[in-house]
Parts: sequence; C-alpha cells; structure tokens
Amino acid sequence: MTDAEKHLWLRLRGKQLKGYQFYRQKVIGQFIVDFYCPKAGLVIELDGGQHYEEAGRSKDRQRDEALTQMGLRVLRFSDREVFENIGAVML
Repeated sequence: MTDAEKHLWLRLRGKQLKGYQFYRQKVIGQFIVDFYCPKAGLVIELDGGQHYEEAGRSKDRQRDEALTQMGLRVLRFSDREVFENIGAVML
C-alpha cells in the first residue's frame, strides 16, 4: 500500500465509516481496486502522480466505465486530498 492508502485505511478498517465494511486491494473482475465496500457498491481509488498523465487518465476512464457497468460507484481522490483534507474524503 502507498502511504496515502495506509492513511485512508486507518479510517476505513473495522467498520469505522458508518458501520460499513471495506476491503482493501480487492479483486473485482479483471481489476484490483484500492478499497471496496460491497454493501454500498462503492469503490474508492486513490490517485498518485501517474494518474494525471494522459495515459493514466485514459486508463482510469476505461476502468471506471467498466466498474460502473458492473453496477459500482467509483470515487477517486488524490493522494494530496487524503493527506491534506481527510475529513472531506471521509464524508
């Protein structure tokens, strides 16, 4: 896990977010997502610098579309958001 993922995981594990169970590094179809909550049908992805280059953005769009077609909601946050504004990420 990246430092940002560790930081967020400390807030998600053990049903700390409104009693919802999250899993980290969960395999869904052909993807490994950062965090997954099956009860909410929610995927949370954290994006470092490589995600802001054109190739990364294109790959993320395709991935998000595939996950959405599976009936999942995908939320993306930057590593910076996790470190600088964890309260907003947790809303």
